[in-house]
Amino acid sequence: MKRFPRRPKVAAGRTLIAAMVVAVVVGVMPAQGRAGTRCEAETILPQKVAAAAQTALTVAAALDERDAPAALVARVGTDLSAQGLVYSHVGFVVRDHPAGRWTAVHLLNECGSERSSLYTQGLVNFFSDHLVNQDARIVWLEPEQARRLAERLRALPRDSLHQPHYNLIARPGSTEYQNSTAWVLETLAATLPQSAENTDRHAAYRAAERDGFRPDRIHIPYSKRVLGGLFSANVAFTDHSIGTRLGGEYPMVTVRSIVQYLDRSGHVVEQREWRNGRAMEQLGAL
Repeated sequence: MKRFPRRPKVAAGRTLIAAMVVAVVVGVMPAQGRAGTRCEAETILPQKVAAAAQTALTVAAALDERDAPAALVARVGTDLSAQGLVYSHVGFVVRDHPAGRWTAVHLLNECGSERSSLYTQGLVNFFSDHLVNQDARIVWLEPEQARRLAERLRALPRDSLHQPHYNLIARPGSTEYQNSTAWVLETLAATLPQSAENTDRHAAYRAAERDGFRPDRIHIPYSKRVLGGLFSANVAFTDHSIGTRLGGEYPMVTVRSIVQYLDRSGHVVEQREWRNGRAMEQLGAL
């Protein structure tokens, strides 16, 4: 049975004052396992918890307004602007999960190691993970897929499609490695109408391809690999072909490629985005 821990919860509350009280009481908190970073003890400032609580309240209010059983929520945990990307991480949010009214369910790397786990987490914690900023995007799916997705997520760890051998730059379709975006894509593919109930990872990815998914290509020059300190426990270049490694154009499952695929294939019914705390009338780049 795969490990499916709940991360320690910070009470979401209904006011920023509650969030600040939590920060004062908690004081120094260990950083949780998060995508691609190491765990170190750090002081979480009340202002950061308050900002995360404000984002959580904004997102929860939007989720309550539509009241779908599940949706995708993206955040900015790493600055990927050099690669032309905005959002670095995406997870699911589930209504009336055993862990809470709106619960984030996502895959996280364990402190820069070669392992990952699936986590359930409140929205305040989801937006407290040492993020670059509090930008957020919600993607709602068509009702039947959202229903199937919520049922699957509430049943975890059953049929989790989780491969704990983590690789930050996992090759799309790799069965040896997985990262957070690959898990999201494969889980989505397993909820397609034509997918079998107990789809394995390989079949899930092929189903996504048949449905129109195409990976992004991220340029990582050889010189940066050698001189830029990219060798670490959670990065495995050998998951990619020699041709890819020599050319430096790495196919990857990104937040952008997931959302573009869902939109292009007709699975999206609505999206909302917040930048610098303000709702965007027109959605920006991914």
